[in-house]
Amino acid sequence: MAKKSTKAEENIQAVEEALGKSERFIEENQKPITIILLVIVALVLGYFGFQRFYVQPKEKSAQADMFMAEKYFAQDSLDLALNGDGINSGFLDIASDYKFTKSASLANYYAGAIYMKKGDFENAIDHLKKYKSKDDVLRPMALGAIGDAYVELGNNSKAISYYLKAADISNNELSSPVFMMKAGWTYELMEEYQKAIDIYNEIRTTFPQSQEARELEKYIARAEGLLKK
Repeated sequence: MAKKSTKAEENIQAVEEALGKSERFIEENQKPITIILLVIVALVLGYFGFQRFYVQPKEKSAQADMFMAEKYFAQDSLDLALNGDGINSGFLDIASDYKFTKSASLANYYAGAIYMKKGDFENAIDHLKKYKSKDDVLRPMALGAIGDAYVELGNNSKAISYYLKAADISNNELSSPVFMMKAGWTYELMEEYQKAIDIYNEIRTTFPQSQEARELEKYIARAEGLLKK
């Protein structure tokens, strides 16, 4: 009488068959697999080489060039901060000359802030969007400023999307309610009063201790009044 195979034996046989198929696949496709592995290794080495031999030296030079531009910015000499003084670079040159560095990203933030002050909202948006950072303070501020610029340009729906992104990234009781309030006010500009009320109620629920929460009743009452008209 033939002996019945156990479940364990069947599992072992299945694993052996799978391994055999894998070995055959590797043997049959050894050349393309080798090429793929070499490409991956080249990409990894290329990335680290780029960081080590290009980005890091550029970063040091960029930080040195940023000094005078930041000094001019602090003095409210906006044109000199933006364009340089003929000897020292301004933020625009730093952003262009030191691409892929953190300093170039920060230079774009400064340039965007300067354009906002000058009322050049399209250029402000362009540079603020180029600011890439995980900074808990500046990143939401940049997004909120983009929202402000879109309001000035009359693109309220875009503005709201950036205000809400800024609030979400901030996720704290100090700045998130500020951006959410701006979103609510902008909904009111669009006469979407129910959405404004929903935002105000969300502030009251999520950030009850915030300064904005203490002033919400008048905004809710106003939006409810306008909603009934």
